[in-house]
Amino acid sequence: MKQPPLTPDFINHEWHPIASATLLDGFVRITWDDGLTFDAYALWLAENAEGYGLEPISRESMLEPRLLPEPRALCNCIVGPTGELEIEWENGRTYVLHPGWLRYAAEGKLTPNKSLPDLQPWNTDTLIEPPTINYTGFNDSVFKEWLTLLIKYGAARLTETPIEDHFIEEIATKVGCIRSSNFGYIFSVESKAEPDSTANTMLSLGQHTDLPSRETPPGFQFLHCLVNDSSGGESLLSDGYTLVKAIREEQPEAFESLTTDEWVFMNRAEDADHRWIGSCIELPSANRPLTLRAFYPVRSMPHMPKSRIKDAYAALKIFYEYTRDQRFTIRYRLNPGDLIVFDNRRILHGRDEILPDGERRLVGCYMDQDEVYSRFRVLNR
Repeated sequence: MKQPPLTPDFINHEWHPIASATLLDGFVRITWDDGLTFDAYALWLAENAEGYGLEPISRESMLEPRLLPEPRALCNCIVGPTGELEIEWENGRTYVLHPGWLRYAAEGKLTPNKSLPDLQPWNTDTLIEPPTINYTGFNDSVFKEWLTLLIKYGAARLTETPIEDHFIEEIATKVGCIRSSNFGYIFSVESKAEPDSTANTMLSLGQHTDLPSRETPPGFQFLHCLVNDSSGGESLLSDGYTLVKAIREEQPEAFESLTTDEWVFMNRAEDADHRWIGSCIELPSANRPLTLRAFYPVRSMPHMPKSRIKDAYAALKIFYEYTRDQRFTIRYRLNPGDLIVFDNRRILHGRDEILPDGERRLVGCYMDQDEVYSRFRVLNR
């Protein structure tokens, strides 16, 4: 074999020689020396084999499903001289598959979460400020460390960044594509005479997540501090995973309401009218992240039987009392040059009242979770 077979990705897979391969009713049973076994379906192998289904430039499958062969057309499989998998079809053609890529699939690493850091729920016993990295000397190694902290804890801060309006776009696009909203591609957070959001006032802002009125709320929010010489206005963060767990254990009736009773969420703007229906807590599953829909200024009305409304409001009160519980809430100050990024579907954020004795100006943007996770995977190839 002159060079390793192409794989349906751009990862430089470690070579994991196969010990044995056996054809079993349309599947190839692949075994490695350490005992790991993987049953790979014939048609899946066809889709991903170089020279058959795999298009070599895009690394995508070019086989339309109606053109797939019959599984029984796979007539033989052997382990090649250096541990690769060779499969032979009835037409006499033989194709080779990379044993490292097959191992990657066998270990479940093709699934989204397997290639990401494990999430680390936190409270104020384990975290007293956002995980922080100094921007000085920022390079790919530091970038990887920062994204690891961001995914693991749901929040990460950079300090001593350039105090320039364009920096937030520069750092965000280094991660991925910015997600625009009715507030714009890049938005400001500052007190305004005619505010378009409660964020643009001096009022205390209770813990919340942004844009619950969207079908899919933004995955991450970036906020960059340009000016902050006002008194007050300390920032707040809480971890939704820890908060939800505590409510489940300590307030089970409220937990039931928060995860099942639905509300209409609607933003209020002259030029936008986004609406969605959902519960305040959308629990995570194997293939779906935790999503908190928790922004009281845009919660419009109950969408539930009349008999549930009283309990639903009682549960809401309990939820927001927990967001102010000192067991869960980090309080910190954003200084000029600080950039905080957090998972908008997991992390609740807010601020104390801003006193009118100075200026406080932040700029921000949103990004889908896909973008952050994609950049992390690419940096860790």
